[in-house]
Amino acid sequence: MAIKILIKRRIPENVREQVCNDQIRRLRKLAVVQKGYVSGETLRSVDHPDLHLVISTWLNAAAWNAWEVNPERIEIQKQIDALLGKPTEYEMYEYI
Repeated sequence: MAIKILIKRRIPENVREQVCNDQIRRLRKLAVVQKGYVSGETLRSVDHPDLHLVISTWLNAAAWNAWEVNPERIEIQKQIDALLGKPTEYEMYEYI
C-alpha cells in the first residue's frame, strides 16, 4: 500500500538558496529514479517562510526504507542538516 512521507525543515534565509537550490534538488534527482518512488512535492509555509515541507509518495514502506538508507541520500542529508544546524524531521503516513 502506498505511503506518504512528510519531511519538515526550517530553512533560514541565509542558507535557503544553497539548501533548496543545491542539496534538495540533488536529493530529488536521486529519489525520482529509486524503485518504488511515486511522486513528491515541495512546499513553503505562507505564514512562516522558513518552514518547508516535502510530501513524498512511495509504493510502500519498504521502498522508502531502502531510499532512507541509501548512502548517497545519507551524505546529502548530512550536509543539509549541517547547514540547518538541526536534523530534518520525518513522519510516515499510510492510507486508511
